[in-house]
Amino acid sequence: MTDVESPRAALRPDTIAIRAGIHRTAFDEMAEPVFLTQGYVYSSAAEAEAAFSGEIDRYQYSRYGNPTVTTFQERLAAIEGAEACFATATGMAAVFVSLASILTQGSRLVAARALFGSSIAIFNDYFAQWGITVDYVDAHDNADWERVLSTPATAIFIESPTNPMQDVVDIPFVAALAKRAGALLIVDNVFATPLGQRPLDLGADAVVYSATKHIDGQGRVLGGAVLGRADYVNGPVRSMVRTMGATMSPFTAWVLAKSLETLPLRVRAMADSALDLAQWLDTHPKIAAARHPFLPSHPQYERAKAQMTLGGTLVTIDIALPDGVDPHSDAAKEATFRFMDALRVIELSNNLGDAKSIATHPATTTHRRLGVEGRAAVGMSAATVRLSIGLEDVEDLREDLAQALDAI
Repeated sequence: MTDVESPRAALRPDTIAIRAGIHRTAFDEMAEPVFLTQGYVYSSAAEAEAAFSGEIDRYQYSRYGNPTVTTFQERLAAIEGAEACFATATGMAAVFVSLASILTQGSRLVAARALFGSSIAIFNDYFAQWGITVDYVDAHDNADWERVLSTPATAIFIESPTNPMQDVVDIPFVAALAKRAGALLIVDNVFATPLGQRPLDLGADAVVYSATKHIDGQGRVLGGAVLGRADYVNGPVRSMVRTMGATMSPFTAWVLAKSLETLPLRVRAMADSALDLAQWLDTHPKIAAARHPFLPSHPQYERAKAQMTLGGTLVTIDIALPDGVDPHSDAAKEATFRFMDALRVIELSNNLGDAKSIATHPATTTHRRLGVEGRAAVGMSAATVRLSIGLEDVEDLREDLAQALDAI
């Protein structure tokens, strides 16, 4: 029996993050147990037959389901306010299966142009070859959404805020268009986290996460999740993940379930520091532009304030360059690298959402495959740096950024 009974709406997120999904064994343990097992035994051959035929509901094989993974799934679903959750081995597995489970030859996928590089690679390098039409939209342009969704579609995939430029999509607006077009709207909510934005409440049909990011938040494991309506998650998503084998390991699920207990504390503290630093960087003479959804200078500031409760833990900056320097040039990259290499507290990595602050150069790492034109189309250049703000003292981070900016 779980400690949190329905209706869960009576409890607040911080409580849900600790209490949901608990299924104690006969030993009445305090900490959630880890079931490191591949398979399960049956009392009889008839019981095994009934399990595989679906006559009875029980664990059969850990590729299909595992008690520890169930704990993580139920806890995350409760925080998100979703009917169901299915965990995957990685965040990209979640992105892939959220769409591949419902797309077939002749399907039409509409996606925001501003996406993580690996997502675009899936759409262009695989889906397109499988006879799936992929149409791209300017993420923040409602008129473009109306134009592209004036004809039927099978699915819509967006990030909001987008990676790395933090464009904010009008989710309720796109959700209404999706219903008119007969499409399933899937939102990658990694930047906002379930604490900062609830896409399902805004009209989306499904949410995907890389649990590797804020949900773990301490650089230990890879994981992902798809959340949404039970008929979708427990239907095509569950069936595909179980068959293809991209399931989450029990140990990873245990780590992530325990991480969820501190998610509200970590994310709120990181978001406070991110906004503080964004406000400071926004006026710094060596910063050409700073992006954070809760900065009044953000082009979709009002939209962000309307649909997000936290502005997120990331700040995206463009290094100021001398007059005449092309922001996509090697000279721009070299100036940006000087800044990054001078950082002493903030780590250089391609991850985000960690307790340790991280600086990433998207043009040469996470978004390299987009090419110069693809990056320019979403406002990214060689002078762009994505800062993931962690749990360090905000003054230490400010001092580190200041001395690194002096090195440009």
